[in-house]
Amino acid sequence: MSEILLRGGRILDPDTLSGMSPPTDLLVQDGVIAAIGSVPNRPGAQVVNATDTLLMPGLINGHFHSPVNHMKGALPSLPLELFMLYESPAIKALKPSPREAYLRTALATIEMLKGGVTAVQDDAFFVPAPEPEIIDAVMQAYADTGLRASVALDQPELPELEKLPFLAELLPSELRESLARAPTPDAQGLLELYEHLISRWHGACGGRLTAAVSCSAPQRVSPDFMRALDAISRKHNIPYYTHMLETRLQRVLKDHLPRFSGRSLVEYTADLGLLSERMNVIHAIWMDDRDFDLIAISGASIAHNPISNLRLGSGVMPWRRIADRGINLCLGTDEAIADDAVNLWQVMKMTGLVHNLSGPDHAKWPNATEILQAATQGGARAMLRGDDLGRIAPGFRADLIQIDLNTLPFTPMNDLRRQLVYCETGSSVLLTMVDGRIVYRHGACTGVDETSLLAEARDLFADRQGALAEARGMAADIRPFYEKMLRRAEAQPLDMHRRLPLDDYKGAAT
Repeated sequence: MSEILLRGGRILDPDTLSGMSPPTDLLVQDGVIAAIGSVPNRPGAQVVNATDTLLMPGLINGHFHSPVNHMKGALPSLPLELFMLYESPAIKALKPSPREAYLRTALATIEMLKGGVTAVQDDAFFVPAPEPEIIDAVMQAYADTGLRASVALDQPELPELEKLPFLAELLPSELRESLARAPTPDAQGLLELYEHLISRWHGACGGRLTAAVSCSAPQRVSPDFMRALDAISRKHNIPYYTHMLETRLQRVLKDHLPRFSGRSLVEYTADLGLLSERMNVIHAIWMDDRDFDLIAISGASIAHNPISNLRLGSGVMPWRRIADRGINLCLGTDEAIADDAVNLWQVMKMTGLVHNLSGPDHAKWPNATEILQAATQGGARAMLRGDDLGRIAPGFRADLIQIDLNTLPFTPMNDLRRQLVYCETGSSVLLTMVDGRIVYRHGACTGVDETSLLAEARDLFADRQGALAEARGMAADIRPFYEKMLRRAEAQPLDMHRRLPLDDYKGAAT
């Protein structure tokens, strides 16, 4: 039996006045929290001195895309529809080797483990298309570094012209013909890749690695493919990821793509019978009360990505309307290219700030306890693991972190919960444990050589700058037509606002 005994730490307890327990011991046996309290000496157990430290559940990154983790800071802030032209162009020159896929995933896992993230939901997209060896490389990076991961294949199935409004009539014929072609692989090919992912990796590493499914977004796939993914999700009881109503343009789709027949993406998905407690609805910005009611009835979770939403100018999600309906909320970094970090502490702080602009009633602003819950228990529920992740309690998996309380963010100690949300950056994380295994301690990840991996990544991705320049050139050629599409979408009247009405924009269509 493998045992780790953490002696004399304080355990996060948001329901108490201080926010934490008195000094106590915590015993981990074979990856499970076995006991909390005064634990006698255990011969053979690894002992960790936890004096003057906080033991809390590991943070759960509820939404992430690993394949562009090597592109932090690569792009200016742009609306999503323009951003994606540069972020994920399907050109052969950007096809990664398995080693590239491994390295870019490892970069993210190292950053997360050092920052106290113990689990991630990776909605991985692949350019120009997923292949078994690339999927394996991504999963192997998670296996080696020790992070808990639930990974899906985020791939569109429909042509670009069927996903976006107005574009067909704006494009010249040669571009229109190009964007009318369906991507590869087709639906059957994608389902075969899911078979590979699930048969090889679902439940691997003692259950630490699992599969999920993703339709990317309802406008990007056919109803039949959405149903096929739901069947896989139901069969294996795994999460189903889908982006919904991230941008104002996506709200306009209901009246300008015939298959939606005046229905929002949420109503459309509900009519297909696919909203369920297994679904992760990502972003949820341009939604109305009808949408939120449908999500609440279904039991689906919402993944909130405030930094990405601000970086892309998408808008501010109505937090209180969601929370008041009892909808489970989790927090995500989204992709590193749209956040420029994989740091969930920053996401928590931004959650505690941006919604303060939603109105003058400060009682409706998110509080620190709510935010901490979304970053831990909310993430666990979204992963369909609420019964064994996200809490420090006997019987729960030992996914936990140790925080040094003798650091600047907690000196002096005024309110633990607020200082965790507003002051901590991840710099006080001393130890990260996943499934009862210490995967980060003393400033280093235990499963990989960070120094050599970072050096290799610097050299490898420096050599990719030519391909990225080619991609930027291609995007620049088509961008004017997407700009026109955006302007037309912005001109469509909506009875909702998710942006700040700043004086800078008076008289402008924004």
